[in-house]
Amino acid sequence: MMWSTFLVTDEEGRAAGPVAAHSVGVVGGGGGAQGTGGLAGLMSGRSTFGSNKRRRAGHHAMTEAQEGKIKLAFFVAIVGVILTVLGVGTEFWVELAPPKSFYGNQTCPAMHFGLWKACSKTLWVADIEPDRESCGPAELPGGVFLSESNCTYFKFFTTGENTVMFHKTTHKSLSMASAMLSLFSVVLMVMGAICITMALSKEIVFFLKPASICFVLSGVLALLSLLVFQQSVWSLLASDHLVPLHHNFSWSVSCVGSAGAILILGGLLFLLLALPFSSWQRCHSAAS
Repeated sequence: MMWSTFLVTDEEGRAAGPVAAHSVGVVGGGGGAQGTGGLAGLMSGRSTFGSNKRRRAGHHAMTEAQEGKIKLAFFVAIVGVILTVLGVGTEFWVELAPPKSFYGNQTCPAMHFGLWKACSKTLWVADIEPDRESCGPAELPGGVFLSESNCTYFKFFTTGENTVMFHKTTHKSLSMASAMLSLFSVVLMVMGAICITMALSKEIVFFLKPASICFVLSGVLALLSLLVFQQSVWSLLASDHLVPLHHNFSWSVSCVGSAGAILILGGLLFLLLALPFSSWQRCHSAAS
């Protein structure tokens, strides 16, 4: 009887070791069990190699604990997203109002505006708090001329015209820059949310890194939009001094400011979760 051997290779082409031909070819008596065992061992060996390959290919797959942490960080980021959309879409960024007795009437005008439009309103002086010097706030019910706010969109983005409010002219470049920064922030938020959705659905930790970059940049742009908007308001107030105005930054600014900080926090959380091991484990291993 001739004995021959051949090499068994795994799925990656590496030799797994020699195997005698009779271990798979001899059938009968004890040889049948031996051949069956050899074939089963061969199949189990290939299965082991395949699982190792899959394990090597998916060594960045997330665990259940990581998935729970990612969902918690995603909830934090979603809060920032909601606040940003709420602040960007509303026009209560700043309120402008002259002194309530400036015109000597029973009514006084007030305005509030945001990134996209301005709203004017006429209020009853009797409805204003006695301790308040300026007309407002804009949440009061309208006066005899206007029952509701009269809102008009800015013409920066259409005809390029500036808007005049209380003889004061808006700064077109600063206003457009603030609006564009806020739009870029929203776009980056959407991209970050898509990356996190893919990370959770595909169970791949790799998507956390681009998501963290998107959310951090989105928060930074939201805060920059606030700073540029503040500069545009100061430029508006300095354009003319015929009518003294009081200005108050309203709740939309608070939403965007809080959203910027929350988005940066969410991005940093995603970055920490994308690391191979936590900082606590690194410090512990360094100390030991």
